[in-house]
Amino acid sequence: MRTLYPEIQPLREYRIETSDGHQLYVEESGNPSGLPVLFVHGGPGGGCSATQRRFFNPERYRIILFDQRGCGRSTPHASLQHNTIQALVADMEQIREMLGIERWLLFGGSWGSTLSLVYAETWPERVSGLILRGIFLCREQDIQWFYQRGASALFPDFWQDYLAPIPPAEHDDLLQAYHRQLTSANELERMAAAKAWSVWEGRCSTLYPNPDVVSHFADPHVALAMARIEAHYFINKAFLEPDQILRNAHRLNDTPTVIVHGRYDVVCPIEQAFALHKHLPNAELHIIRDAGHSAFEPGTIDNLIQATDTFAQHSA
Repeated sequence: MRTLYPEIQPLREYRIETSDGHQLYVEESGNPSGLPVLFVHGGPGGGCSATQRRFFNPERYRIILFDQRGCGRSTPHASLQHNTIQALVADMEQIREMLGIERWLLFGGSWGSTLSLVYAETWPERVSGLILRGIFLCREQDIQWFYQRGASALFPDFWQDYLAPIPPAEHDDLLQAYHRQLTSANELERMAAAKAWSVWEGRCSTLYPNPDVVSHFADPHVALAMARIEAHYFINKAFLEPDQILRNAHRLNDTPTVIVHGRYDVVCPIEQAFALHKHLPNAELHIIRDAGHSAFEPGTIDNLIQATDTFAQHSA
């Protein structure tokens, strides 16, 4: 079974100014002459970590990570201004052009799969391939499943903590109620809501309980950005048209694609991977029988690294 590559340090770090007031953190590691790959993190609002460099052979890949608007080391922190999926796609193009890359491999999980698909459907000629994990199509039914009714039936104990900040009278529309609190002028209310929202996701992300994952999601810096930005995107239907990703999937028929999805993914149920695969029948679909949503479960790591190694071999 494949495991993560050894830890590496960035070779270069950048601060990219957008035209509308955001500053993006971007880093490069690995081989400057290697196959360009962009790691597209989840959330929205999750930010990058050093561990994410380790999905790629550093001798074969030019590894690019960036923190999307409002999260990680990008600023302003937790900002919702000019924060849309269209803006993120434009940011990715700005990064590609700045780095002088003609085509790159996109590696994205969860929301990272959403953003990777939208970018690739917008600019298919810029994408050499897709490695997607924990498919999130961002349809209304997908959002409602996790934040209103669905996952609650599998984790009723954790669900009670998710409900706790919201008055019972507002339980019929939890997304709007959370958005109100997360954009409140009351800092204590914002932080309590952010932690409850983010910890709910962390607790449900792994097949087996993982205190380290929950602790990461509970970190105030992480929780505030993730909760605010996720709620902002989700009440706006991710700034997508209904079924946009599936309707435009035909644009990727010639793009080599690998889909990896945990059988017991509660955050993004596997039906979403099946729906995408029906629209991309040439893609490889790998179902991990003993995994949930997280990228860092053994079977998922194994499949993802097999995919990155295979792309590197084919590009040689």
